[in-house]
Amino acid sequence: MTKKRIVILGAGYGGLRTLKKLQNMHPDADLVLVNKNDYHCETTLLHEVAAGSTEAKGICYPIKQVVDSRQTIFIQDTVQYVDRAGKKIIFEAHPPLSYDYLLIALGFESESFGIQGIPEYAMSISDIPSVNHIRRHIHHQLAAWQEDRDETHLTVVVGGAGFTSFEFLGELTNRLPKLAARYHIDKDQLHVICIEPTPHVLPMFNRPIAEYGSRKLAERGVRFVIGRVNRVVPGHVYYKHEDDLSVIHAGTFIWTGGVRGSSVIEASGFIQKRGRVNVNADLTVPGNPEIMIIGDCSAVIDPENGRPYPTTAQIAIQQADCAAHNLNARIQGRALKPFVYKYKGTVCSLGRNDAMGQVMGKNIKGYPASFMKKMIENRSLVKIGGVETMLKKGRFDFLN
Repeated sequence: MTKKRIVILGAGYGGLRTLKKLQNMHPDADLVLVNKNDYHCETTLLHEVAAGSTEAKGICYPIKQVVDSRQTIFIQDTVQYVDRAGKKIIFEAHPPLSYDYLLIALGFESESFGIQGIPEYAMSISDIPSVNHIRRHIHHQLAAWQEDRDETHLTVVVGGAGFTSFEFLGELTNRLPKLAARYHIDKDQLHVICIEPTPHVLPMFNRPIAEYGSRKLAERGVRFVIGRVNRVVPGHVYYKHEDDLSVIHAGTFIWTGGVRGSSVIEASGFIQKRGRVNVNADLTVPGNPEIMIIGDCSAVIDPENGRPYPTTAQIAIQQADCAAHNLNARIQGRALKPFVYKYKGTVCSLGRNDAMGQVMGKNIKGYPASFMKKMIENRSLVKIGGVETMLKKGRFDFLN
């Protein structure tokens, strides 16, 4: 009798963790992993590459380190859409691939909310090519200032004051003294501005912790501006506060104001909102019990407030463990279990030796939070890549 085929789309935190768990279960099924790159990227660390404090290779490792070739086939290609009626994956290059059970664990994309100019002129922190581009762009702007002394080159604007924004600003402000010295610029000539519609930054944290973060960044020179980005053109960022339209002249604009799930979700005809599907309690798709969705493309409702949980690496890894159990249960003909999210806290980095967060119901900040952040990153490497990967890629610079 032909074995059933389980296909996993995406080798991010959710997809790769699911594969690792499934391989340990040795299901009586053929496993196929699909990803557009041959490496896994620690997307929670992309801001470090964008700011120039870490090389791209430092936050990536080969997918083959996780794939057991005796159980799993790896296909490197870009998914165009899922043919749900035909139970097939349609690729850019490979022929269609049929599946019996499908796990969609594709990543996020930047969300422009229809703001004019963002798709064309804004940069986003979304993958390795995007952050390498940001890094090169900042250096190019500083070099251009040496040629024409146009101070527009010395201004960096970040749209949005959420988690990614703060982590990037923390890394960038740590780097500014070195960048200023390299390009012979007075550090006071460098301007970093953050635009946010409300004064309530970092809504995932309580006010004392959020204010600690904004105060620390302000001490390093970040200027916070209240307003909503209205339009972006080369060299100009327009924003509105109430009825007043203002403009900032900036050589660099980075948009962190929102993300959405993969465009593959919409292209596949799922009922979705911003690329996210409201999944059942067992992570299956309503009307398609053979398909599960986890990570950035899934929406799991928090019973306490009726809103979807934030899409984080933490929830994706927990979903992956549940998905692996349920996929194996499918093969064995057993009942599926519901996903239950256990929030363990959140820590936001503010650079190499500073951070803030809430863990086990307690506020932490400064060096203790930074230490905790690095331990969380190392634990993630173990859970997905294994101990050997953690030893190669882990964070052990606790005193830097």
